[in-house]
Amino acid sequence: MLTLCLLVATLWGNLALYYQAPKPALWMAVWSLLAVSCAVLLWLRGVMQGVIAYLVLHGCLLVWWNTLEPSNEHIWADDLAQMTHGEVQGSRVTLHNVRNFNWKSETEYEPRWETRRYDLTQLQSVDMITSHWGMQSIAHVLVSFGFSDGQFVTFTVEIRKKQGQSFSEIGGFFKDFELSIMATDERDAIGVRPNVRGEDSYLYRLEMPQELMQQLFLAYINQANDLVEQPRFYNTITANCTIIVFDMMRHITGRSLPLDPRLLLTGYLPSYVQEQGGLVPDYPLSVLTERGRITERSKQAAEASNYSQQIRDGVPGWSQRLPQD
Repeated sequence: MLTLCLLVATLWGNLALYYQAPKPALWMAVWSLLAVSCAVLLWLRGVMQGVIAYLVLHGCLLVWWNTLEPSNEHIWADDLAQMTHGEVQGSRVTLHNVRNFNWKSETEYEPRWETRRYDLTQLQSVDMITSHWGMQSIAHVLVSFGFSDGQFVTFTVEIRKKQGQSFSEIGGFFKDFELSIMATDERDAIGVRPNVRGEDSYLYRLEMPQELMQQLFLAYINQANDLVEQPRFYNTITANCTIIVFDMMRHITGRSLPLDPRLLLTGYLPSYVQEQGGLVPDYPLSVLTERGRITERSKQAAEASNYSQQIRDGVPGWSQRLPQD
């Protein structure tokens, strides 16, 4: 057991250095050499001396690790160059840096950052979108708010990539990314996934009273504003696209929502939400999923002025006539 603990700690140290050290290859070699030296000491001089030496070594690594702080001062990828933030005056909300890129491909796009205004008294719907890019068990989760004047705005919790950086689940454990909460036009954050990235996307209308919708909308704004003032690291387990929203929902509902593996295996999140009474009632999940698949509708509506309405065609809970753009 002791050997296993030392091996795990050594592996963790190597990964931490790989993702964060200025010259990772050099520091990983040094760390591995020192770890082997501690193992030799343990074998030659006994368990106590070897363990003490390794604890001192690992303690030095942890001191360095705890000096690493998130920052908003990097050269960011174009689609994460700005940070959404908002102002609330009564029922009126102004969102700054709402992303509305016109995506032609992953590398060809027209950047647009907009200021948009909303009236919380007109908030009438909340939808959950899941988008799968590989394994069925893993999906990115977005939340979209609809207003009676025909406006929709989508919030997405993502890594804030630097120029040239790409997503890594392992890197998400090792402070490799800052956290981003971005408000976007639906054609941007939802549409780019099936239309440009080839993902498979689903939309589920959520069952939620208007007061709770408003509280969730404001919770997103508060979290986004907090990130402007105090950046945070993204974490693959504790600060990702579902856990952030899960924490918001626990806070605003006052309910002790149960922890569940589906909060991490996000491809199965709709079944968890349904068990909590969050999806449109009287439909089996298979029907909600089948009718909620928006992949082809999103592609067909890519250039349509009423994109938001077209992707909801046939989705349970959206059978009523939708407001037009």
